[in-house]
Amino acid sequence: MTPSPIAGTGNPDALPPHAPLPLYYNTEAEHQAFLRRIFDSTAADYDRIEAVLAFGTGPSYRRDALKQAGLMAGAQVLDVGIGTGLVAREALKLIGSTGKLTGVDPSVGMMGQVRLPGVELIQGVAEALPRPDASCDFVSMGYAMRHISDVAAAFSEFHRVLRPGGRVVVLEITKPEGRIATALLKGYMRAVVPLIARVVGRRSDTSELWRYYWDTIEACIPPERVMQALGAAGFSDVRRHASLGVFSAYTGRKPESTADEVR
Repeated sequence: MTPSPIAGTGNPDALPPHAPLPLYYNTEAEHQAFLRRIFDSTAADYDRIEAVLAFGTGPSYRRDALKQAGLMAGAQVLDVGIGTGLVAREALKLIGSTGKLTGVDPSVGMMGQVRLPGVELIQGVAEALPRPDASCDFVSMGYAMRHISDVAAAFSEFHRVLRPGGRVVVLEITKPEGRIATALLKGYMRAVVPLIARVVGRRSDTSELWRYYWDTIEACIPPERVMQALGAAGFSDVRRHASLGVFSAYTGRKPESTADEVR
């Protein structure tokens, strides 16, 4: 079985994580061009600003989320949207010397910042993973779901590359349910964070990246739709683990067999 193609804008079965954001792009082609530019150009600043902000997504949170999702020593891991390696770094601590981690990302600039010995890096997208069927035990995606084109296609690819019994975790930032909490987070992400980015970052467009982050959070499909998409892709035991009403860890398991899937 070959990887599924990237969903185009005319695909009736596609599930975009959010509607187009005219402030940044209008068409899918413009979307892809914007993402390549913004992530490649700001890659050198990314870890520095994330460390300064410590916005609840630090090493301990990532490590705990991976552990809760079932990541164990010796696992073969595929980290989709590896970025600069923030999630991968914690995964390596859990899988140990007997495990192996492969990272996939469309941004060459981001992957150029990965400093993790032994990690294989491959340029690619979530909707068409450049990996064989049933080739890994665990798939992770850290805060990248909002930046892909088709959530349904990506989740189907996660299911395809996992071995039976394999597990998936998708980490995301979710818009709070209350209006006050939403307003506070919006002000923080669209005003405070870009200000910090301008002070700490070395690139002028780093602040644009963090404003874009909030806009994708605000427009993103709700948690229930994410869980439905994981179930539709074939995952069982689909759950959402929420922290502080903002951080979501979606988990699921690829059934051992067709009979297991039916149950």
